[in-house]
Amino acid sequence: MNDLFKEFDPLKDKMLRILDENGILNEQLAPALPDGKVPDFLRWMLLARAADQKALNLQRQGRMGTYASLLGQEAIQLGSAAAMGADDWFFPSYRELLVCIYRGLPLSNVYLYWMGNEIGSRIPEGVNMFPFSVPVGSQILHAVGAAWAAKLQKRKIVVAVYFGDGATSEGDFHEGLNFAGVLRAPVVFICQNNQYAISVPLRRQTAAATIAQKAVAYGFEGIRVDGNDVFACYAATKAAFDKARAGGGPTLIEAVTYRLGAHTTSDDPLRYRDDSEVEQWRASDPLTRLEKYLRARQLINDNFVAEAKAEADARVEQAVTEAEAVEPPAPPDLFQYMFKEMPASLKEQLASLTELFPLKENKRG
Repeated sequence: MNDLFKEFDPLKDKMLRILDENGILNEQLAPALPDGKVPDFLRWMLLARAADQKALNLQRQGRMGTYASLLGQEAIQLGSAAAMGADDWFFPSYRELLVCIYRGLPLSNVYLYWMGNEIGSRIPEGVNMFPFSVPVGSQILHAVGAAWAAKLQKRKIVVAVYFGDGATSEGDFHEGLNFAGVLRAPVVFICQNNQYAISVPLRRQTAAATIAQKAVAYGFEGIRVDGNDVFACYAATKAAFDKARAGGGPTLIEAVTYRLGAHTTSDDPLRYRDDSEVEQWRASDPLTRLEKYLRARQLINDNFVAEAKAEADARVEQAVTEAEAVEPPAPPDLFQYMFKEMPASLKEQLASLTELFPLKENKRG
């Protein structure tokens, strides 16, 4: 599988694409996937799209705080998540809703997190993920550390870390890649290059021709993939995981995609990009592309799509019901969970808060 990285060496100005915008598959590059698994890919992507739209609706209704949409980035999230092994770990930023739910995090946890309830960050046993990271790029260092620890313990675990193109402007990105290369850590860096860091276009973040080529400077392989092509994303991630598990060290994957929505619900993209640009990218929608392929192969039909959408809507509504049934956080929660034993300074602050604003008993305390 390492041939994939030689063939698509980022210095050759090539990008891995297996499924084109018309739903035509490159059979020579197609990964080995049973036909029955590919329709499931579409089910998951439809679920993510329904969950994403519901979150936007909840935010507009005042039932959720600021939310970061994944609209348009479903292929890289699903393709990469599906390529991981059961014992592998991943470190998300704040936009990886689909990676999280595919890897086992309940959707209600995702909603709770964006509702401002830290209970959403309590990861269930057996779900190998770290909590969402809002600071841009800081999770890269954590992931490299975890991967190095796995290597020292001689465990065949590979770690994936997700970030956007904006994170590649941060020092954490360069420090993480540098030590991953030196330590030959089993880590896969997955950059979702959605073209904008909030309002800053990629051309104002780097003078490099690609993000993938930055791996070369750190002594390991990089690859540029069509981030709206779920097959290319799966193939590149699978190859990177297989290589890391065999002791081949890290890989940087640059998934070239597009953020069809706003950066977050607090952003207005109309201030810095034209509708024509959005419409151009909308023609490369990862769901439309996959659906064209599946219909052409007669692996799905209208009934399949209708049932999948209905199932997705039902799961989303159930997750909302579960999230909204959870008790809101209590003010004392601000002082808890950071330390095993609360320091005296925090105890004093908590006492002052309680004195000024008599509180009901914190049932979770």
